[in-house]
Order: sequence, then C-alpha cells, then structure tokens
Amino acid sequence: MSEIKVNKISPRTNCGTTTLGDSGDTFTIPAGVSITNSGTASGFGATGSASWNTTVKTGDFTAVAGEGYFVNTTSGEIDVALPAGTAGAVVAVADYANNFDTNNCILKQNGSDKIEGSTDDAVLNVQGSAITLVFVDSTKGWIVTDSGNSDDASGALFVAATGGTITTVCTNYKVHTFTGPGTFTVSSAGNSLGSNTVDYLVVAAGGGGGGGLGGGGGAGGYRESGGTASGCYTVSPLGSSPSPVAALPVSVQGYSITVGGGGAGRTSPNGTGVAGNPAVFSTITSTGGGGGGTVGTPPVNAGASGGSGGGGGGQNPGPNAGAGNTPPVSPPQGNPGGVADPSPGYFGGGGGGATAAGNSGLPSNPTIAQGGAGGTSSINGTPTARAGGGGGGGDGPSKPGGAGGGGGGGANPEGTGSVGTANTGGGGGGGSGGGPTGGDGAQGGSGIVIIRYKFQ
Repeated sequence: MSEIKVNKISPRTNCGTTTLGDSGDTFTIPAGVSITNSGTASGFGATGSASWNTTVKTGDFTAVAGEGYFVNTTSGEIDVALPAGTAGAVVAVADYANNFDTNNCILKQNGSDKIEGSTDDAVLNVQGSAITLVFVDSTKGWIVTDSGNSDDASGALFVAATGGTITTVCTNYKVHTFTGPGTFTVSSAGNSLGSNTVDYLVVAAGGGGGGGLGGGGGAGGYRESGGTASGCYTVSPLGSSPSPVAALPVSVQGYSITVGGGGAGRTSPNGTGVAGNPAVFSTITSTGGGGGGTVGTPPVNAGASGGSGGGGGGQNPGPNAGAGNTPPVSPPQGNPGGVADPSPGYFGGGGGGATAAGNSGLPSNPTIAQGGAGGTSSINGTPTARAGGGGGGGDGPSKPGGAGGGGGGGANPEGTGSVGTANTGGGGGGGSGGGPTGGDGAQGGSGIVIIRYKFQ
C-alpha cells in the first residue's frame, strides 16, 4: 500500500475542481478521524437535518446554518437571528426549559429573507415546541419542515395502576376486578400516543325479593363504556347503542372504589325487600336495585324504584312495580319491575334487569313473573351476563330470575326465593304464596367494578 503525506491538496493552475479517485473507488476514513466542513457540501444526501449544539442558549444569538439549538427562555424572551438564506440551509430550535409559552423565542429575519413567505418575524410561543426550518428560495424563504412538542413524549405512553385483582387479556390489556371496596391507584396516566383512558363496567348490588307472593328484587344499576379504549371486546347494548359510550380519562391519583352488598329479602308479609347498595368508580355511580313488593292485604307494598325496579307484590290492586333508571342517567342503567296480578292465587312481578323489564305476574303472560334479562360483557375476557332481575313468587312453581344472576322466585307453598348471584348485581327472588304466611324473599347479589386499559 502506498502512502502520500501532504498538508494541502490544491487544483492545478486554472483548474477549479479537484477529483479524488475514479468511479467505483472507495475511500475509508479510520475511526477517530474528524472531518470539518467550512464551506458548502453538496451531493451528500438530502438536506433537512441539523447538527445539534448542546450548549444551551440563554440570551440573544445568531444561528449558523446546519445547526440546531436548545433555547432556555426562563430569564426572558430570546431573539434568534437567522443566517443569510442559501438553498438547503437548515436551522433548528427547541424549547429547553418548556418555557416558550411564558417567554417567547423570536426568529428574526436576515435582510429580505422571508419565513414561510412572510416578511414578519416568527414567534415561538408553545410550551415544549421544537421546529426545523429549511431555506428554499426567495419566494417562501425559510419553511418549517418538522415540528413537535416534548409533551407528546413526556412520561410513560400507557396507563399503569394497582388495585383489585389484576389479570392480563389479549396480551396488551390489563383488567382490574373489584368484588369489594378498594382503591384503583394510577401511577402513570399515559398519553394520547399510547393510552390515557380506561374502559369500565360498574354494576351495583341487586335488591332483595319481597315475601309472600313477593315481587322479585330489581337488578343493580348497570353502566359500562363501549370498549373503544382497550381493545375489541363485546359489550351490552347499554354500552354500544346508539353509539359507543366514551371511556374515562384518568390522572395520577387514587380512585376510591365502592362495591356494595345486596339488599336483604323480606319475610312474609313484612314489606318491600331492601334496596341494594351502589357501586362507584370515578364519575360513574350505579344505583342499587329496588326491593320487590310483598302481598297486598295488608299491608299494600309495591316494588321499589332503583337501578332496576322491584317487581310488584301479589294481590296489590294499584300500580305496583318499581321504576328503573332511578336516578336517570344516559344510557339508562336499568328497567322497571313487572306488575303483580291483583287477584288471589297468582304471582308477584319479576324484578327489572339491565336490558329488559321484569315480567308481569298476570296469568295471561307466557313468561309470567320472570326477572328481566341483564347485560353481557366480555370486558374481563369472558362473556358474562350480569344484573338480571329476580323472579316473582306466587301460588305455583318457581319462576326463574333474569339471565345475569337473578334469583328465582320461591315455589308454592311457602318456598323461599333464591339469592341473587354474588358479584353480578342480580335481584333476589320473591317468596311464594301458600301456607299460613307464604315464603320469604331472598337477598340480592353483590355488585362488581371492572376496569380495563391498554398497558403496553
């Protein structure tokens, strides 16, 4: 290998170009060697990038083509004089202290050079902003080719939290299940580039069934988001129709979770079943189900209102079913209970469910005294029905509760209603008729809160 050592290579007289090598040749620059360009480089690829100067600028300065600068305006406004524009020249500026909104950075023109076709100086006044400008021509001058904001990349991309029983579904999603009171503690709120909202299912506890020809307990209120924030999973019509219910944004804090127990059933003939307890997460509150009514002579006790209403008690001659969606929310959290048959020997009404009203206790009804159907969601990876109404009791065989944990009505004579299934919010079944006193109503099922989000 030959070696030539010189301090300078210059063209011959009257020759303005020096050529190194021939087409196809390769020049190798060893490690540790630096090349300094004090002139204009061309043919080395596309323009549009800058070499960043890591000495932070804290006062007015003149930019050099090809460099990017970190500008700290904490102490006041800073003026950046742009260099004379030559085609392909690049300058970049970034907000070092996230302070451009308080003290601006001003890009000053050089002579007649324009910025985005305007003769005005450019004002950078957005916190955390960074821009790259390339000089194109005399018509437009300096044009912004890239811009961003440090807030877009600050902190973690995804929600991170603790609390409840945690499972992972569909690889990238976490589910927190609360079957009792607790705290959902968010340690990272994520951001819009990853995830910063959570899906939810909040089901209150079911109401207790009434005793003696008793109405079924109403299901606990059922509220859910549409599943758009944390992967594709099925939700009930309450979360998806007529349009998906929005997921909830979260911030770094602890969210107190309320999950209540089911309402007690009533012994015959001592009045309406007890209302279920509410369930709460963040701004979402689901109301406990209304208790089922009891036999009407004496006393006359109608089903109570609640997330879903309790069914009316048998032999009650007046309007006797409890209203659902009380207090009202949109989409509705539940449905009314069914009316009872006012004549002797038949049934109390079924408790209302999340997606259907309770069935009446009238003998003409082919689904006599059955509880209203609940809603089905696969938020935890398994399609599960919750918030079914309790079945009404009467002088006959047991009538089923609604799909979703509703307890069945008691069978004649003196049959006790079935308890609503735990952590479904199902209503308790009403007590049957027959015998000296009739059967007792049953307790409603406890509630549940489920939270789901993307974590990676």
